[in-house]
Amino acid sequence: MKRELLTPLTDSAPVSASLGAALAATLKRDLRQALRRRSELINPLAFFALVITLFPLGISPDKALLATLAPGLVWVAALLATLLSLDGMFRQDLDDGSLEQLLLTPQPLALLVLAKVAGHWLLTGLPLALMAPLLGVMLGLPSAAFGVLMASLALGSLSLSLIGAIGAALTVGLRRGGVLLSLIILPLYIPVLIFGAGAVQSAAAGMPSLPHLAILGAMLALALTLAPLAIAAGLRLSING
Repeated sequence: MKRELLTPLTDSAPVSASLGAALAATLKRDLRQALRRRSELINPLAFFALVITLFPLGISPDKALLATLAPGLVWVAALLATLLSLDGMFRQDLDDGSLEQLLLTPQPLALLVLAKVAGHWLLTGLPLALMAPLLGVMLGLPSAAFGVLMASLALGSLSLSLIGAIGAALTVGLRRGGVLLSLIILPLYIPVLIFGAGAVQSAAAGMPSLPHLAILGAMLALALTLAPLAIAAGLRLSING
């Protein structure tokens, strides 16, 4: 498969002037690479849909029971679907050598990895949020909760991508780092899971869900501030030792 390498930026180019171009180039390159590997792109979405589809067959077709379980079930399935896509976030870049180029560019590595996380969310988290109401119908989730379901998944899945990228950066140099990646990041996913499912549960019960969404937003702000620095440090540790 044809690989795209990062275009090196000359030392004479002003860093501040080229930062926006570097971020846009990194995001566009990741999106193009992902679209060429459509099977890997569809896997998390197919997994998400299959789990939601099979669950009523294994538990009960009773709508009242499924509606009660729906918030937690949708969120657990979304979390596992995100986890499924994390191992390859930096793996292809390591294999084709572009990860070393990324570390050598004059632009801040923390901002460049933020562009890569944005690409991962656009191709994984955002589609999960958009297709969630359709699967909510299958579980008997009240239509009044669909908006909160999409909002909670949109906020929470970006936090999941940021946190997951830390584990992906730390394990990118390991041949079989998938299990270790799960052990590292699953404990950090629990608060996002609790408040994401809680927001949908509150909306389904006719109670205010804004406090849960506000906490998800605060978690996202904290992750946007700290995670890029941790991801950059993890990549340097994995590549340079």
